[in-house]
Amino acid sequence: MASGVSPAALRAAREKAGLTQHQLARLIGVVGGERVSRWERGSSEPRPDILVRLAKALRLRVIELLDVEAAGPDLRALRFIVGMSATELAAAAHVSKATYLRWESGRWKRQPSPTHIKALASALRVKQAVVLEALNRERP
Repeated sequence: MASGVSPAALRAAREKAGLTQHQLARLIGVVGGERVSRWERGSSEPRPDILVRLAKALRLRVIELLDVEAAGPDLRALRFIVGMSATELAAAAHVSKATYLRWESGRWKRQPSPTHIKALASALRVKQAVVLEALNRERP
């Protein structure tokens, strides 16, 4: 299961902060509370950069707004935590977006090279071992 935004965690955090959906939307610079409503229903997800702004506005760490397995974050969660899009992380790792998305979804045939692991770790601000663990979480 790929990690993603937890609609329940987002709603609970917003309510705990005493904010309406419209107030939260204004705080993070998005138009209208309808967007926040969709995130809380799980019908869409905020972009990683907006997720970082949400966490900041709600005084949380990004990971507290994610639905992450107990074993730890997968590659997608690590990307969300730093607020990067798949395109940005692919560029940081010097690979195509398609290649990066295969890594993120666990559909890779060969493990990324040590150079790519190092680049991912640097961009994600984690140790290389964390990247390797995250890569293997989605493998069958």
